[in-house]
Amino acid sequence: MGDHVGFGDRWSVRSRIALFTGTVVALLCLAFSVVLVWSLHVVARETLLQEVTAAGGRVAYLVDHDQVRSVLPPEGPNRLIQVVDPQGRVRAATPAVAGKPAMATFRPPAPLRKATREVCGGVFGAGRCHIVVAQQVYDDGGDWTVYSAAPVQGFAAPPALVAGLVVGSALVTGAIAYGTRRSVNRALVPVRAIRAELDEINASDLGRRVPVPQAKGEIHDLAQSVNYTLDRLEETLEQQRRFTSDASHELRSPITAIRAQVEDALRAPQESDLREIGPAVLKSLERLQAIASDLLTLARLDAGAPCEREWLDLGRLVAAELDVRRPVRRVVSRLYPGVIVRGDRIRLGRLIANLLDNAERHAVTTVHLEVRREDPPDGDPRFRFGLAVLEVLDDGAGIAHDQREFVFQRFTRLDAARSRNIGGAGLGLPIARQIAESHGGSLTIIDSSRGARFLVCLPLSQEP
Repeated sequence: MGDHVGFGDRWSVRSRIALFTGTVVALLCLAFSVVLVWSLHVVARETLLQEVTAAGGRVAYLVDHDQVRSVLPPEGPNRLIQVVDPQGRVRAATPAVAGKPAMATFRPPAPLRKATREVCGGVFGAGRCHIVVAQQVYDDGGDWTVYSAAPVQGFAAPPALVAGLVVGSALVTGAIAYGTRRSVNRALVPVRAIRAELDEINASDLGRRVPVPQAKGEIHDLAQSVNYTLDRLEETLEQQRRFTSDASHELRSPITAIRAQVEDALRAPQESDLREIGPAVLKSLERLQAIASDLLTLARLDAGAPCEREWLDLGRLVAAELDVRRPVRRVVSRLYPGVIVRGDRIRLGRLIANLLDNAERHAVTTVHLEVRREDPPDGDPRFRFGLAVLEVLDDGAGIAHDQREFVFQRFTRLDAARSRNIGGAGLGLPIARQIAESHGGSLTIIDSSRGARFLVCLPLSQEP
């Protein structure tokens, strides 16, 4: 089936906004026109009622002063008046209703002296309706009633007014829609510039950045966010290129050594001694395997691969790692019991092993280990139960203060303090820090009188 293209997909943003604004304005104009015409109708009806009441009031004044005649002078076109005595007989009327029965029979309810109703038929003719106002006049012989009437005006707007409202509404709607489209078009100029620059960046140079408008607003914030994203992307790509280059360099060394040894053996098989070649090749393969294992571990940590979480005694975990090692240097340990953390046994074991490998590689005679618990720091919810601390200290040359963060970068080794010939691919400490951070903790280097002092802080847990 083909892709369905909706109305919104066929129109640009400025067109949709202009259409929406024009529709709203048109509806508002329509509502205003209806209210205006209805208001004019109501005003005309009230004016007619006032005129009819005033005409009847003048006749009521004559009745009250005994000046009324049987035939009343006309009050105007379509203005009908009758004077009815207490017995319901018509005593006076305008010429149009002279000699006809009373136009109405209702009277104002006491204590009111005036009432208004709409009366249809009767003296007015079939299907014709009039507004009738009844006004009561007191006389010695009883209550007289003066009826005044005028035809009911239908709801009909003047054609000129309707035409003016239609033309005016169309002009206002068109002008506002056009102005809105122009305003949105001007507001989107920076967006088009950002898009064009992004197209150029995708096609050529990732180091370029999109223009940031001077005016503060959403587009200004968007441009800053895009540039920040580009900064992070460029940094990530640079790290990836550097990582790939370093990994290739590290893998090349053992592969080159293996190739040279095998080529020498093939070139002179009678002169080659398998007992000499085998251990050398095996050593290079072990180094190659270690680098591949470290790269796989980093890939899993970067991907956030899930791991098993269990309650572990950190002191026992360190003791178990010491039991399976063949220490190259003397190890002095002080492991306090009951330091419980929640984490992955294999990954935390890898963290401990990497720190011990690093310490033994650079220690002169002794490596000091300590596992303890500390009070929780203020304001950090991760350590609400306290800190589980692992401290690893060697008596080697140490690390300069300005290079302490540098050693946690991948494939990094300090040539001056820590010789490249000692071994290691520069991945052990980055892996250890990433494992600590994945468990909600940290791995840092702190001051010491001699050697390098690594401090691992993990959230202390309460074992159920």
